[in-house]
Amino acid sequence: MPAPTVLVIVAEGFEEVEAITPIDLLRRAGAVVTTASLEPGIHVAGRGGVIVHADATLAAVENSPFDCVLLPGGPGVSRLLKDPRVLDIVRRQHGSGGWIAAICAAPVVLKAAGILEGRRYTAHFSVAADLPAAQFGERVVVDGRLITSRGAGTALDFGLMVVEKLLSAEKAAEVARSICA
Repeated sequence: MPAPTVLVIVAEGFEEVEAITPIDLLRRAGAVVTTASLEPGIHVAGRGGVIVHADATLAAVENSPFDCVLLPGGPGVSRLLKDPRVLDIVRRQHGSGGWIAAICAAPVVLKAAGILEGRRYTAHFSVAADLPAAQFGERVVVDGRLITSRGAGTALDFGLMVVEKLLSAEKAAEVARSICA
């Protein structure tokens, strides 16, 4: 079976822990992860000032197929929401039956794309007004091929769940053991 492919879209102001933790765990598990900058260049500053060197710009990969699209949260979510390419990618991913993973405030992008209706999900409490149906007491929620999580403090759980769903529970357990989780 070929390694699963994951697209992680990073926008200026993304939450570093919510992006880097799942990227690291997925790569340890053998997934092929592509980080794509929403910005015109490949260097993107996170909310804490950490500069990430993305693998590509979103423009270069937006029409490529991926097994999973992962959206980190943080203040950068407002930029994701304003970019029609992101909404199109999410809609296409959903329509093709692919995996979608979103953490913190990023589930608001899924709502804007029209894919949360009737689904179970969680998010950061800061978006409670936008997502009143969120299961805020849950660290990670899986509903079909949708994986959501609350925020930076749940990024490890989120990343391991994405590994479990894309690869296997055994692989997730192996990665968790290797990092003493």
